[in-house]
Amino acid sequence: MDKTFLQQLQQLIALPSVSCTDSNIDQSNMAVIDLLASWFSSMGFSCEIMPIAQGKANLIATLGTGSGGLVLAGHTDTVPCDKQLWASDPFKVSERNGNLYGLGIADMKGFFPAVLNAAHAFSKSQLKAPLIVIATCDEESSMAGAKALVEADKPKGRFAVIGEPTSLKPIRLHKGVMMERVKIMGRSGHSSDPSLGNNALDAMSLVMSDLMQFRQEMQKKYHNDAFTIPYPTLNLGCIHGGDNPNRICGQCELQFDLRPLPNMDMDDIRQQIGQRIKKIALEQQIEITYEAIFEGTPPAETPANSPFVKMVEQLTKHQAGSVAFGTEAPYFRQLGMDTIILGAGSIETAHQPNEFLPIANISPLLLWLKQLIHHYCVQGHASF
Repeated sequence: MDKTFLQQLQQLIALPSVSCTDSNIDQSNMAVIDLLASWFSSMGFSCEIMPIAQGKANLIATLGTGSGGLVLAGHTDTVPCDKQLWASDPFKVSERNGNLYGLGIADMKGFFPAVLNAAHAFSKSQLKAPLIVIATCDEESSMAGAKALVEADKPKGRFAVIGEPTSLKPIRLHKGVMMERVKIMGRSGHSSDPSLGNNALDAMSLVMSDLMQFRQEMQKKYHNDAFTIPYPTLNLGCIHGGDNPNRICGQCELQFDLRPLPNMDMDDIRQQIGQRIKKIALEQQIEITYEAIFEGTPPAETPANSPFVKMVEQLTKHQAGSVAFGTEAPYFRQLGMDTIILGAGSIETAHQPNEFLPIANISPLLLWLKQLIHHYCVQGHASF
């Protein structure tokens, strides 16, 4: 393992950059962005730091000029951690059993030293198309960094690799992620006389039944064999309501998640659910509010016949597959790029104690990144 790679990885892991919907836990990513910018600048990259919010920024580092080229992208934030559950300090890189351990080491700070190492081999080369490195903020919470790139309509690359942990297997499509909330405001009263109130739990049972019916309808209508679970899923995740058995339930809240397939429109799904819930509200003469908990992450798909997909499949000797988790891929697709998700480490160890990166994964990833940079930036191939 390259000494510089390990040193850079250690420095990145040592900088806490948790993103969280809880403002008491949420942290800035500026230290990570500034460190990456200093490294890329020293290699001749032109670096733009894009402010997103207080203490939050993206980095766009570009080597070479012109349009098109290759984008290597990753997020700088991590999820929170339970430090007491780790076998070693999550903010220090530890090596044992052929693995490197640390918070965010696979998901996905470990991708940046790999990019730096691969790019260094071409820092003095004459590039026919630019090499663009993207480092975003808040992927683990709001996708604010990726959304800001779309809003700014940059970068203008043609092909993108997102270095999420995929166990070195290329991914060309994934489901979307929607998290939704239904609130029902009824009227409480003494349970001995139902006419004294309007039971929010009774109404919610109708909402739940209708959502389960909607789930069946979606699963009959939409199917994609590229996925292990080839249909959209809808999970009734949690419910809270009422306060005592002898009181008519006055209010109730249900939260659920829905994972649409590519080619399913999230706005259309929400409109359909909203119409169904409105009908129940009118029939039950009760107040029902339906809203998104967050905007959601759209599904993403790069066509199987894309030459970029074929190129990566040839390098990795794996057919590009699918995953159920969300990434920043749909935003790079909106920017017009054929996008592949490919990285070291496994998603199965991410977001939990003792996250690790197998040392054996590093060399193959470095080789593939160098081959892609040579093909798309040095040689300047730009055909879709």
